Amino acid sequence: MAVAPNSQVFFFLSQILGKGIVDPAGHFQGKVLDLVVAVADLYPPVTAILFRPKDSKAPSRLPWNKIIDITGQVVSSSLASPGPPCGTPGEGELYLKESLLDKQIVDTHGAKILRVNDLHLLKINHNLFLVHVDVGFRGLMRRVGLEKASDKFFQWFFDYRLADHLIPWRFVQPLSSPDLLRLKIAQNRLSLLHPADLADIIEELDIHKRTEVFQSLDVETAAEALEETDPKIQVRLIENLNPAKASDIIEEMSPSEAADLLGDLPKEKAEGILKEMEKEIAEDVKELLEHPEEKAGGLMTTAFAALPPRATVREALEYLRHEAENLDLVYYLYVLDAEEHLLGVISLRDLLLASPQTALGDMMDSRVVAVKLDDEKEEIADRFAKYGLKAIPVVDEENHVKGVIPFRSLLEVVAPHLGK
Repeated sequence: MAVAPNSQVFFFLSQILGKGIVDPAGHFQGKVLDLVVAVADLYPPVTAILFRPKDSKAPSRLPWNKIIDITGQVVSSSLASPGPPCGTPGEGELYLKESLLDKQIVDTHGAKILRVNDLHLLKINHNLFLVHVDVGFRGLMRRVGLEKASDKFFQWFFDYRLADHLIPWRFVQPLSSPDLLRLKIAQNRLSLLHPADLADIIEELDIHKRTEVFQSLDVETAAEALEETDPKIQVRLIENLNPAKASDIIEEMSPSEAADLLGDLPKEKAEGILKEMEKEIAEDVKELLEHPEEKAGGLMTTAFAALPPRATVREALEYLRHEAENLDLVYYLYVLDAEEHLLGVISLRDLLLASPQTALGDMMDSRVVAVKLDDEKEEIADRFAKYGLKAIPVVDEENHVKGVIPFRSLLEVVAPHLGK
């Protein structure tokens, strides 16, 4: 049946694979092996067909612009096969069956790993586009030729119509090879996930796929995901990187998280990474590494907001505006003297409500709840519970501020299943 030139028709890949290819006179020329798409577009267009010619075992490539019709047999005006050798996709190309069918993908909308059972294609005029990935049971039944039988069985036995489970391609991240992960469009999709969801996905993958996914991420996304990942898996991921790449990622982590990770690495590996890190960041991390992990010194971060008492509210807000992305917490601003003695604290709420000309020393609360470097986690937890704070500063015996403990850091120690 001929299709009107402006028609829109859906196909599944399983309905196209294995189809015969004929010339305009109806003479058999070969069978469809796979479809090639260009993945740079939001909905990748089919650019070619891979087929096995009738008199050859070696596959050939047929440009899509040579295709006349696909509604019955595939009708082609020519069997010329220019382009890259078969089995080797060109730059920015994807072989659908080879790269996606029966492979794992990430549904970035639902933040979960799924198996591809079929692919959904839309024909608009003469163009064919990849629009959905089928991850449902019905897609699997279609693949093995039992779609109609399973539909009848579910309708008769359960009074239920088995539906397709389709995921829009724009939410799909292929995982079948490092090359797919490094494609810009695919990489951007992973970066849209919440770091905690991305960490869950990384943890669910096998060790080889996990490494491929992690190494495909940009530095900032990798650091955010790493902070949410199980510490044992953190170590394995970083151990597979050279010190320069590992240092780039760890520099993007909070100092306390970076110190925890480096403390779990073999000493030689950790020292190699520290040598590659920026000097100022490395010094902060080294200071944190000196303290036991479950005491105040090991729980604190050195990335917190602090200003002298003479600074004004206007200056404080400007400081926060410029430094917020480098701070681990912005709930409080701590007021310190020139020797970094703790003088007071100001909440972000109070800062926003105050007059811009007000000096911090005139509005700070000097009744600051603090803990000492060697305080145990139980004592710290009691302070958080008693005063309802989001963070607690850590001071030495002379009341110099050494860092601040965000509530989450404590949570990761006392209730790790909630903290991560």
